[in-house]
Amino acid sequence: MKKVSLVLLFLLTACAELPAGSVALTPAVFDDLPGWNDDGGSAAIPALARSCPLLVKKHVTPSGMPETADWHPACDALKKLPVHDNQAARAFFEHYFTPYAIDGKDGADGLFTGYYEPELQGSFKRSKRYRTPLYARPADLVTVDLGLFRSEWKGQHLAGKVNKTQLVPYDDRAAIAGHSLVKRARVLLWVEDPIDAFFLEIQGSGRINLPDGRIIRLGYDGANGRAYVALGRMLAALEAIERPVTMPKIRAWLAAHPDRAQQVMNLNPSYVFFRKRTGDGPLGAEGVALTPGRSLAVDPAYLPLGVPLWLDTKDGADTPLQRLMIAQDTGGAIKGAVRGDVFWGAGREAERQAGAMQSRGRLYILLPKSGMDDAAN
Repeated sequence: MKKVSLVLLFLLTACAELPAGSVALTPAVFDDLPGWNDDGGSAAIPALARSCPLLVKKHVTPSGMPETADWHPACDALKKLPVHDNQAARAFFEHYFTPYAIDGKDGADGLFTGYYEPELQGSFKRSKRYRTPLYARPADLVTVDLGLFRSEWKGQHLAGKVNKTQLVPYDDRAAIAGHSLVKRARVLLWVEDPIDAFFLEIQGSGRINLPDGRIIRLGYDGANGRAYVALGRMLAALEAIERPVTMPKIRAWLAAHPDRAQQVMNLNPSYVFFRKRTGDGPLGAEGVALTPGRSLAVDPAYLPLGVPLWLDTKDGADTPLQRLMIAQDTGGAIKGAVRGDVFWGAGREAERQAGAMQSRGRLYILLPKSGMDDAAN
């Protein structure tokens, strides 16, 4: 079957970033999607409804480029769909969309993991119990959009701080753990467990339970720009934990080695800053509230945010996980075209699901028929 370049995909979906590697899309039919007729597809409708206002606003500006795929018909029809009607949901997608199998530079098979919204114990006041700070975005953190300087750098960013007349790398995790941000950044909250704080950064958002019973929700508000280093991979290479690497194994090792935990966590120089937020959530990188079990974190260098995706993989219990997802978030460890992180929600069950998931699988992207069908001919 005819393959479509992902450069064309980005033009048609009006994503702001160009692909960083080799990707091809192969047109498919819905019967090619494993488990398509068994999924409760209506559960993904609220997630897509949150993304639709952003999808219909996107435009392609360079002259001579194909016109943007028209999301208006699908998004308008979405508003009229009956609630909790899986058959109607499948008919909607089959009428308005065409599926495409995604092939990355490493093939069609990729890694899929899970994440969740953690709950931590914390306080606005530092004490013997609450000693680990969660920082707000520092005033001296500078983020640079490199695409403003050269077109070939579009979609790439740097973060750092100004030293005299130069932009230099921002403090790494080791420096921040050594209190380098004292008097430079505001502490939002103090939490009791540094390991919990570390995993909060990896998840990107969470809930803090205060001593008086209140719950404060935190969301991602930038990072220090340092490259993300996967501790699990390093611990497995040192044979400190067994493969497959899972979050519970990493957490258990850190808890069992309190004298070395911070030193090992410092091997990941990336550090995340937070802000307090209200309303539905948590928010993904697209800026909309995530839907448990239906929002997927992807690499925006390859896949545009907001689009529907068909996921064919297994969950942490080795049970087939074949369902419609919406690309609504990103993550420091999510790199590549066939790579995803399933948002499982909040609470212990979500943590269990997310922590155990380490599966191989495939992705299909669903795009409006109007633009892609015309461009593929």
